[in-house]
Amino acid sequence: MNVVPGWLRKLLPARRTALRRFDAAQATRLLHSWNNVETNINRELRGDLDSLRARARDLSKNEPMAKRYLSMVSANVVGPHGFTYFNQSEEAGKPDVLAQKAIETAWAEWSRAENCDITGRMSFPDMCSAIIKAVMRDGEALVRKVRNAPNKFKYALQMLDVERLDTTLNYPGDSAKNAIIMGVEINGYGRPVAYWLRTAKHGQQVTGTERERVPASEVMHLFITEDPEQIRGYSAMHAVMIRVRHMKGFQEAAIVAAQVGASQMGFFTNPDGNPDPLKDGEDAAGIPFFEATPGQFGMLPAGYDFKSFNPEYPSAYYDAFVKAAKRDISSGLNVSYHGLANDLEGVNFSSIRSGTLEERDQWMKLQEWFVGAFLDPVHADWLDYALLAGAILQQGGSALPAVKLQKFMRHRFVGRRWQWVDPLKDIEASVKAIENGLASPYDVASQQGVDADDVLDDISRFRASAKAKNVELGTPNPNKQPEAPAKTDEPTQADENSKALAVAVSAVGAGIAAMAAREQGAINVNTPVTIADGAVRIAEGAVRVDAPITTPEPRVTLEASISVPERSVTVNNAAPQVEVLPAPQIATKEDVTYDEDGNIKSIVRRPMLN
Repeated sequence: MNVVPGWLRKLLPARRTALRRFDAAQATRLLHSWNNVETNINRELRGDLDSLRARARDLSKNEPMAKRYLSMVSANVVGPHGFTYFNQSEEAGKPDVLAQKAIETAWAEWSRAENCDITGRMSFPDMCSAIIKAVMRDGEALVRKVRNAPNKFKYALQMLDVERLDTTLNYPGDSAKNAIIMGVEINGYGRPVAYWLRTAKHGQQVTGTERERVPASEVMHLFITEDPEQIRGYSAMHAVMIRVRHMKGFQEAAIVAAQVGASQMGFFTNPDGNPDPLKDGEDAAGIPFFEATPGQFGMLPAGYDFKSFNPEYPSAYYDAFVKAAKRDISSGLNVSYHGLANDLEGVNFSSIRSGTLEERDQWMKLQEWFVGAFLDPVHADWLDYALLAGAILQQGGSALPAVKLQKFMRHRFVGRRWQWVDPLKDIEASVKAIENGLASPYDVASQQGVDADDVLDDISRFRASAKAKNVELGTPNPNKQPEAPAKTDEPTQADENSKALAVAVSAVGAGIAAMAAREQGAINVNTPVTIADGAVRIAEGAVRVDAPITTPEPRVTLEASISVPERSVTVNNAAPQVEVLPAPQIATKEDVTYDEDGNIKSIVRRPMLN
């Protein structure tokens, strides 16, 4: 063990203690501009929310990729027909079909524009599409509940511009008043209790300081929560706005450069230093110009020379830069590149399948959020008011009782689903899952966005209609054997087996001709035939006759079974005509066998030979 003397330790430099720290947290020369100040999400939004929303709206109006993204959100989350509604009311543990049909019919009627939208302009699927686009573009959406609305259901909705929610209104709160953060009044737990909305006439700009306090029970404030204690939502495009803007600037510069490159420009020079420019005339601003006619070459005056200018653009790096930018934008928006950019170059089946499946998981995640945040609360309010108004009628015309609200409340919303590139494989997989007990037809139908009971009803009505019109419908045969493989010129083992079987059938037919017949309309012969190593073996006792023959010319049908390695073939072949002679009368006797208890065990009839 080496020990450093004390006098020597004093001469050595002091040992520095190394601290373990995160490199990403260091304030180095390369990272000095990186923000390292921790702030609250609401404090950040208080100063940036209005600017984020304004720029997101500008991108959605003027940038193709932003507009494409919002179209993808609407098409994949809401779909062309909106969410499918299924009522699941039950009575004594069994589906209450009459109540389910009545409620689903009433919901479909309320979903029309004249009922669900207080302005009468948007149907319920249209409103859902506008809301989800507002959430992804602005970060949030406002929907006001209109109770006792002027329709038979006494309930409607009104979509409001989120700019009405005053971002500049902030109050810290005290023991007597609630806090207000960016126009949202919250209690001590951070739960919204009211919203302070700017008042404005319909169609006018939302400005001014006049505000209206609206209780939280009358307003639905929809946004996706990303941070704890978050009060307001922000645009889903926030991480890609700068990249989209830079790409637009690069494309504009490339277009200008391409225009300049397409124009053959140049300069006239004069070595004598003559200040007078060479010109054909001057424009209205007094700027000289020189006219050039295609296919003609002019004569320059003595002492003048022409220097061409060619920027040689577009550059070969344009496509690579734009594609890289679009990939980053796709990643920031959580969508596939080929879907957002409409670029299928270099895409194969495996890559597009992998990217599409991951993207669809994101869409279904948004669907689940939308159902819980918007559709379920709307359904609860609508059903309550519709039952109280007596607007949900059964087939007999009687209204569903409002006292059974909880019974009728059970429901389910199913978002749109997508067909795959090879739907046959999906169907076969679903059938296998049902056959093996891994899924039910209800599960499969739900994955397709339809109700299994509705499908059965449609099939029943279709078949009844076809029967009434005397139309015969073909039904698939689940026991249909696959088609035989195409024949080839070369002989196969199956061909040799067929020849051997034909020989066996002829041999059996010859044996039948000498067989004594009894009264029966036809003789059925089941003959097992085995082929092994080129030899044909016919099992003994193959012929069985159960009744006397009365027809003068009975028809004999031969059914022979052949067994070969890895193959089993059954052949039905008509046997040759058989001449049946009168059977001789043969006397028989019975041998009876008894068991230990004295019961008859068997009876065997034997011919008595002379």
